[in-house]
Parts: sequence; structure tokens; C-alpha cells
Amino acid sequence: MNTNFTLENYRIVTGGREYVYTDAAGNRVVESGEDLWGVLINNIAVVIPSTVIPILIAAFAAYGFAWMRFPGRFLLFTVVVALLVVPLQVALVPLLRDFVRLDLNGTYMAVWLAHTGFGLPLATYLLYNYISQLPRDLLESAFIDGASHFTIFTRLILPLSVPALASFAIFQFLWVWNDYLVALIFIGAQPNVQVLTMRLADMVGSRGQDWHVLTAGAFISMLIPLLVFFSLQRFFVRGLLAGSVKG
Repeated sequence: MNTNFTLENYRIVTGGREYVYTDAAGNRVVESGEDLWGVLINNIAVVIPSTVIPILIAAFAAYGFAWMRFPGRFLLFTVVVALLVVPLQVALVPLLRDFVRLDLNGTYMAVWLAHTGFGLPLATYLLYNYISQLPRDLLESAFIDGASHFTIFTRLILPLSVPALASFAIFQFLWVWNDYLVALIFIGAQPNVQVLTMRLADMVGSRGQDWHVLTAGAFISMLIPLLVFFSLQRFFVRGLLAGSVKG
């Protein structure tokens, strides 16, 4: 048995090519790798739009609820907050029927739209709590100087709301990265668009006894979420506590 340090397990799960090993009985076995690098690219193609799109929409909505006066504002915001308690599972079948009718099923667009819809209530609520606590004098001074709502939003609100934006970005990124159910329903088992969680589930079925390969794949799946969290963690607590403490 070779006890030296080796990266062979990682080459197996990332290479996507044939490899040769000797089993416990001394037989020479040839198997193909898993090509997790290609699946990681698919995962990134799903995660980034599914994180950015709800942030952009929710930021506009939160600013409107916090600083713009219009009829039905409180009622509409109450409806948005109430959607937080609706489980996503109840919407999967109606969404699937609509996506099939629109010929979107099996595409990344279907997953982007689904995660955007599921993430918007939480994003709007978090950003509203933060934006509504910004100093009113700052915005009033900008209005006096002739700034429009769009200018105030892009030049003042967004830069000042980075902690809240980063907090939701972490939540949404981790949620979409680790999602299995939504990807399985709206993408399916197509190899060219398969995401990481689906490939890992397939590996459990096809390589149930190869724990060294499964743990290598699981470790690779953790690298990018850890990188995202540690790069944004300085904003995380500030964004979550925004609006929870007065004074």
C-alpha cells in the first residue's frame, strides 16, 4: 500500500479521463473520471445570475418601500414579507408547467427565474431594514441639491448598503450552490448542464464504495463557498444587525 501523500483522488474527480488502479484482489481496473471542473463551471453559471438578479431587483424595491411614498405601499410590503413563509415546494409544479409551456425547462434561465422568485422576499426584507435606517438628512440634502431618485439610489444608497447586499449575497450564494431540488426539477439529468449537487448525488450511486473519491468531490464542492464567505464575512454581521437596534 502506498502511504505517500498524493493528489490522485482529486485527479480522478476532476480529470474526466480514464485512470487505472489495482483493487484489493490485485486486479487491474480501468475507470473514467468525473470531470468536476466542467460541472463547477455549470454551477457558477447558475449561481452568479441567481444571486445578482434578485439583489438588483430587491434593492430597487427596498428603496421604493423605504423612501418613496405611494398608495398601497404598506400593504404591498406586507404581502412581500408574508411570502417569506411560503415554502418553495408548493410553487415547483406550477412553475414547471409554465416553464414547459414557455420552452424554458432544461435551461439555466428556468433556474435563474426560480431562484430569483424564491429569494426576492428575503432580499427585499433585509435590504428594506437596512436602507430605512440610513440618515434621512443625507437624502434630503441630496434632494435639495437637485438629485433624482435614480441618482440617489446609485450614488448614495447602493454604496452605503454594501453590508446588507453582502449579507444577502452570502445567503443566496450558499443556498443556490447547495441546491439540489430546484436544479433537479428544472434542469433534469442532462450532462451538459448538470450542476455540482446532482453530479455528487450520481457519484454516490455509481461510486458508493469509493469513499476516497466521494470525499475528494465533497471537499472540492466546499472550496468556492468558503472563499465567498471569508471574502464577505466582514460585512456579514453588520448587514444582519442593520435595523434591529435603534439608536
